[in-house]
Amino acid sequence: MTLEKVSIKEINNEVSLSDSLNVIKDSFITVARELNLTEENCPSNPAFANLVNLKKMKAKGIGMFGLYKDRIQIGFVAIEKAYDVFYIERLSVLPGYRHNGYGKHLMDFVFDYVKAQGAKKVSIGIVDENLVLKNWYKLYGFKETGLKKYEHLPFTVCFMEKE
Repeated sequence: MTLEKVSIKEINNEVSLSDSLNVIKDSFITVARELNLTEENCPSNPAFANLVNLKKMKAKGIGMFGLYKDRIQIGFVAIEKAYDVFYIERLSVLPGYRHNGYGKHLMDFVFDYVKAQGAKKVSIGIVDENLVLKNWYKLYGFKETGLKKYEHLPFTVCFMEKE
């Protein structure tokens, strides 16, 4: 595992938004396929996002950051502040770069970023059936706070948070 040529930069222009969209889609499609999620049965899944979705997030003031290795974007995370809670959204690492510490690198960045803004809590919502991801977050110190089945989603959402 080598992280020395890795940097995290804010996403703040059309080109970096477009690059980020590709990272998000390519990252989320692997799990979407595993769980038989399609644009028809789960259009809100990040695997099926488009540039309009990302631009709307940016316009809402959601912080967006890309993870770069040797100037190539290999990861992404969005951070949304809602009152005293920060939400992690679209955390993604391209499949070919997974299991090398890049996700942890992004998470460490998120916690430094939100701590600097006085955060008390970080929250996420994930696909409950994705046990690999759920266990990864638990190893990082997240605790499960609830499950919810939404009528429009073909899976259960697991809410997790870390103080």
